[in-house]
Amino acid sequence: MKFYMHLLWAAVPILCFFLLAFPVQSGSQQKPAFRVLAFYTDKGEPDHIEYAKQAQAFYSDLAKKHNFSFEATTHWEDLNSEKLKNIQIVMWINDFPQKPEQRAAFENYMKNGGAWLGFHVSAYNDEDTHWPWLLEFLGGGVFYGNEWPPLPAKLFVDDRTHPATRRLGATLDAPANEWYLWKPSPRLNKDVKVLLTLSPENYPIGLKDALTEGDLPVVWTNTKFRMIYMNMGHGDKIFTGAEQNKLFEDALLWLGNKK
Repeated sequence: MKFYMHLLWAAVPILCFFLLAFPVQSGSQQKPAFRVLAFYTDKGEPDHIEYAKQAQAFYSDLAKKHNFSFEATTHWEDLNSEKLKNIQIVMWINDFPQKPEQRAAFENYMKNGGAWLGFHVSAYNDEDTHWPWLLEFLGGGVFYGNEWPPLPAKLFVDDRTHPATRRLGATLDAPANEWYLWKPSPRLNKDVKVLLTLSPENYPIGLKDALTEGDLPVVWTNTKFRMIYMNMGHGDKIFTGAEQNKLFEDALLWLGNKK
């Protein structure tokens, strides 16, 4: 008996070593809270490509912090029903789908409870887009104009009770971005909830191309879907604003938490 007791006590330090060196992970650590599939392009406007690089780094870090899965791809063919079956959030970083089958898969995904976070040019639409559903999805606003060059701006926080804006103050000083104007304003759509708006005190904004007036929603959600659009997404300054980064973080977490 003493022999076995000696063996047991001798094994205790070894067991402790392995428990410390290789801790057992809980199920919540092993299984991601939700899965994000982000689409982008590495071709086209350099400022949009730079933003895509920084967005991937930002959300990859958030994935580690909040235990969700983040995958980014330039392979837009992955926007299909089979791939999207296990995806809780689709993100468009700096582009939108061009092919009918990709668009159809996304429409079906959103109509069946999917979530979407889009930035800047991902919502671009005009007479050449030929995607009426996207216009409805975005709340009816067609791209009308922009200011240039990218400039910082003061934003008014329309709704501070929404989960995406809960940590923001009454206003937000946004880093330099190219600001888009939409006609008609998405605010006129009864299903749209505008979360942030370009403050009128910015007018006129722009040097080469200037915006002098108009209702300019910057962040909004179409309440018929689980989605948020953000006009931010041009250049390498977007993630330099700590307050704005809270918005980027909380918007994604809201989309991923369906409770």
